[in-house]
Amino acid sequence: MTGPGPQSADAPLDLLASPDPVAAFFTAHHEGRLLALSTSGTSSAPRSIVRTTDSWLDSFGHLSELARIDTASKVWIPGPVTATMNLFGAVHARWAGAERSTELNGATHAHLTPSTLARLLAQEPAALRGVHVITAGDRLTRRVHADAVAAGVTLYHYYGAAELSFVAWGEHADALRPFPGVDVVDRDGEIWVRSPYLCQGYLAPEHTLRRDDAGWVTVGDRGQVRDGQVRIDGRDGAITTAGATVRISEIESVLQPEARGDVVVLGLDHTQVGQIVAAAVTHPDDVAHLHEVSRRSLPPAQQPRRWVHLATLPLTPGGKIDRAAVAVEVARSLS
Repeated sequence: MTGPGPQSADAPLDLLASPDPVAAFFTAHHEGRLLALSTSGTSSAPRSIVRTTDSWLDSFGHLSELARIDTASKVWIPGPVTATMNLFGAVHARWAGAERSTELNGATHAHLTPSTLARLLAQEPAALRGVHVITAGDRLTRRVHADAVAAGVTLYHYYGAAELSFVAWGEHADALRPFPGVDVVDRDGEIWVRSPYLCQGYLAPEHTLRRDDAGWVTVGDRGQVRDGQVRIDGRDGAITTAGATVRISEIESVLQPEARGDVVVLGLDHTQVGQIVAAAVTHPDDVAHLHEVSRRSLPPAQQPRRWVHLATLPLTPGGKIDRAAVAVEVARSLS
């Protein structure tokens, strides 16, 4: 596919305002127009991101090779294309000449969030046998990875962001390495990226993308890069409790590897100390087990003081864990 012509002076094309965002992408590419893509707003206020079509297209060859997607593939994307990862998968499928499947049955590939994958493994694991599943949007844990492999799934996982596109790729969240063409470093525990897949910035002037003079960009996610392996702990959410500020990502990075289910750490309002650290878990045995892990492995300020078992975690329309809704459910269960 040839590159776009000279950059159009037209305003960026809002893909999600189009009745067919996938077709609109290729129209924008042909016309040399910039794209405007709204974030979901799950971790911050929604923002409209501006990027070139080439910032996606330049990664497509690598994705096709890594995930083995070609003209014989049938790609199932059950989530709404209003979520960037789903729209990306749909655009890539058309670029690769793959067929979009309307259902899991008969699909060779699927783009899923880890939560959606876990639900399908619990409900209809046989339907996933032989499917190549690409997951993103949240951490894919070793437990879900093992369950998927046992069900006959070929599994891929990547970390990225609407602003950054692909950053790291691997089997699960604990086996990520930089995606081809991407440089990744951590600076004081914050992930910085340099690559050809970055966005240009935000549409609204009051929003600024953090970048340095050497072309490195960050969206504030916490993590580490050691010996070529990328560990992502999550966005730098914080809880202030009794005058101490603790990072949610640091607590979850200790608890999640020890859990049999999902773990969500949050802050609950408290009249005397401001907030208290709480944790919601989806496996009932994790309440006692992780309480002991936190007592043994975390400093006192980071140890959850309230533990709640939720059989399932509420999800956003895009299939990610809805942390705000989790907080409401936890508060209700403790009231």
